[in-house]
Amino acid sequence: MEALAAVAAGGKRGWWEDYREKLLPGLLDLAEMEQNATAIRTAQVSHLPGLLQTADYARLTFLQNVPEPSPPHVEHLVSHRIKRQEVLYRQSPVPYTAIIHEAALRMEFGGRSLTRKQLEHILAMGERERITVLVIPFSAGIFPGAGQTVTYAEGQVPQLDTVQLDTEHGAMFEYADAQLDRYRTFMRRFEAMALDASASRGVIHTIVNDL
Repeated sequence: MEALAAVAAGGKRGWWEDYREKLLPGLLDLAEMEQNATAIRTAQVSHLPGLLQTADYARLTFLQNVPEPSPPHVEHLVSHRIKRQEVLYRQSPVPYTAIIHEAALRMEFGGRSLTRKQLEHILAMGERERITVLVIPFSAGIFPGAGQTVTYAEGQVPQLDTVQLDTEHGAMFEYADAQLDRYRTFMRRFEAMALDASASRGVIHTIVNDL
């Protein structure tokens, strides 16, 4: 990834290199992208954002992979996902906006107890500095795209922006100007459909109380 390499050039070895023989390169690139971003926005329709997932929720998502990974590989995946979340806890956390469709919030993934704990975790994370959680309610109607997960990482200059897309074959990255313009528009439309942060918290609280 040329953009990421340009940003990281001359920097110290990243923690994600410890996973080089254990995980696919795309996951290492994702961690590097997040580590070097000046801001991150993500839009999610069917799953909750990786940077806001608990270990139990993350583990269950990986167990749905086809083919099903071995238990040791699942634990490597979970460990990597939790370590990625360091960008939200460090001394200068990256500004992070998670736009989540109500469908993902209401899906009882792993049962009521696990879902409740996961949503309570999202509420707690939404109180942290520089983290914004926005909800798109069912009432907003049709949404852009086809439910694809999109993460937009801003670089130190716009030319270093990177988009990461989740696919059945792993992480895919876009950084051509035309693609960046497309996904900037995508993210603006998604954010425009969302409730503000206060109303979004209200929706999540309602869902938790219903569980």
